[in-house]
Amino acid sequence: MTLRVGGLTPLSTSDWPGMLAAVVFCQGCPWHCGYCHNPGLIPSRGESEIPWEDVLSFLRRRQGLLDGVVFSGGEPTLQAGLAEAMREVRALGFRIGLHTGGMYPQRLAAVLPLVDWVGFDVKAPFADYARVTGVAGSGERAHAGLLEVLASGVAHEVRTTVHPALLADSEVVGLAHDLAGRGVKHYVIQAFRGQGCGDENLCQNAVRERSLQGVGDELAGLFGDFSVRA
Repeated sequence: MTLRVGGLTPLSTSDWPGMLAAVVFCQGCPWHCGYCHNPGLIPSRGESEIPWEDVLSFLRRRQGLLDGVVFSGGEPTLQAGLAEAMREVRALGFRIGLHTGGMYPQRLAAVLPLVDWVGFDVKAPFADYARVTGVAGSGERAHAGLLEVLASGVAHEVRTTVHPALLADSEVVGLAHDLAGRGVKHYVIQAFRGQGCGDENLCQNAVRERSLQGVGDELAGLFGDFSVRA
């Protein structure tokens, strides 16, 4: 089954820390996070999809020049064709990265053996997920997905985007303690950025009273690897 691709970044140094990677943006996401910077990827079909064969042709020309390919989104595990796409990319000699929110735990578990690294997005305290995603029950799904990643042994980072109107500093601190208690070792908090966000209210009300780095200073001792991306 062919992967539906809504975008392609030829070279990124930030989507997989420490790696030179191309990023394949998979079309479709079941959640509606207000701060999403890729809202055009939320619908199951995009206005300007890139044929999967064109993506493979590009990657063939980049063999030996890139370290890996990150499947991002949208939500990659939404698509049944993800595993086969990963196999085709791995056959070209690339390592495989995955960005996911974990909303399809069983599908995530099925592709983890094909993956070298995962960037896992935790949106909020699991009991309050719907406030960010707009979908009831999303926290339970995300929690189950996180457990799959932690149990897999696959290299990963867990990260949370912090918008002051959606996640108070005290909630960030509480969430970090909860994640550390669940065995998370690599955690990143990152500031909301307005680029691409379609919610004008969130874009206009993103001023923080306290620096995100100040919040991060309270959390560094909880994890083996922790950072703040401003």
